[in-house]
Amino acid sequence: MVKNINRFVCANCGYETLKWMGRCPGCGSWNTMQEENEKSVFKSLQNIKTEAVPLSLIGKEEVVRFSTGMTEFDRVLGGGIVPGSLILLGGDPGIGKSTLLLQVSDYMAKKGEKVLYLSGEESLKQIRLRSLRMGIDNENIYLLNEQNIEVLEYYVEDIKPKIIIIDSIQTVYSESLSSIPGSVSQLRECTAKIMGIAKEKDISVFLIGHVTKEGAIAGPKILEHMVDVVVYFEGDKNFAFRLLRGIKNRFGSTDELGILEMTGQGLIEVNNPSQLFLSSREAALSGTAITVSFEGSRPFLVEVQALVTSSMPPYARRMASGIDQNRLSLLIAVLEKRTGFILSGYDVYLKVTGGVFLKDPAVDLGIVAAVFSSYKDKPLPSDMVFIGEVGLSGIIRNVPFIDSRLKEVEKLGYKKAVVPYGLNFKDGLSPGIEIIEVKMINDFIEMLAEGWV
Repeated sequence: MVKNINRFVCANCGYETLKWMGRCPGCGSWNTMQEENEKSVFKSLQNIKTEAVPLSLIGKEEVVRFSTGMTEFDRVLGGGIVPGSLILLGGDPGIGKSTLLLQVSDYMAKKGEKVLYLSGEESLKQIRLRSLRMGIDNENIYLLNEQNIEVLEYYVEDIKPKIIIIDSIQTVYSESLSSIPGSVSQLRECTAKIMGIAKEKDISVFLIGHVTKEGAIAGPKILEHMVDVVVYFEGDKNFAFRLLRGIKNRFGSTDELGILEMTGQGLIEVNNPSQLFLSSREAALSGTAITVSFEGSRPFLVEVQALVTSSMPPYARRMASGIDQNRLSLLIAVLEKRTGFILSGYDVYLKVTGGVFLKDPAVDLGIVAAVFSSYKDKPLPSDMVFIGEVGLSGIIRNVPFIDSRLKEVEKLGYKKAVVPYGLNFKDGLSPGIEIIEVKMINDFIEMLAEGWV
């Protein structure tokens, strides 16, 4: 039985209702309810032919992944591309999403595999100009300038590609719906059709997604639920490097971070991320501290810079770039409460060099050291690294992967490391650096002050 259904869908959050409303009950946005007409098909139970299969009878074959040609991208994907997977790549305009996938296409084409690149935004000549600038010229890459997703299956049967790239999912549409491309219903319908092709033909598909001004992928949240992998391509346009961060991965970890550098010929891998985030200092300066952040399966050293200066009444300012501003305020409050230093009359500015955003709590000690160094206007030892999480009680808490962190510290030539008290190193690890253990934040501040005497 086929039935016509009229409904209203919020263009912001995807909330559905059978009647129009001025304000969406789901997200509270005004004038976002759009009318949609859709045919609903009800199937009787007699037409169901799918059988339930016991879990023990399902084969144990391991998934064979294939590489993207970039170790950093493979790391974020969990070791490579899984055949038949649906991967959503989101990022700011001009960050390099199309460039990245064009390089992946070139790598696959050089291996003799066919790639279908469907673009709903750029013309074929625009893509060709980018490929020539990057030195990409391969007959196994098939370009298609089309927005109607219904024709995709025809080209898949004709070309038989290894991977498909859709640039972007917000520009394609399905003829079965009357709404415009990019609407909630179109995104859901087009993604469902593409997912059916990917699973049936065992073809890996990359979807490029637009992002909102808040940085989230445009469209309903169900779009991220439908795909297998969600990767955000991040970076500041004032810096050359780009970050690949996994948000969802059904085939691997979501904690991995890939680092690439944008050049005139495309994206290249960064083999030593620590040197990227460390600025070259010819002389010791106050307010700078080196700490170790752990992202995914690897650590890298970063430099934290702080500036403490006299405040103008009535309120002191707290500004942070590279960490959450509330986190900076919390650490300043702990420093004031547990050590007696009053910073309410000072503005505190904090910056993480390189533009990277840190979430690892192990960098807390480095932030406190940088703030205290700027407050006293005395430089910290240039060969010292600070690792530890600062609790509200003032205790320096243990952090995971301390062995890997210290190996990275030693590899880059640093001689001293301040770490939480009572750590047990695996296999009796004895790195070639001096280990300084601290238990409380007041002990840490006293240790720093004694070094300045």
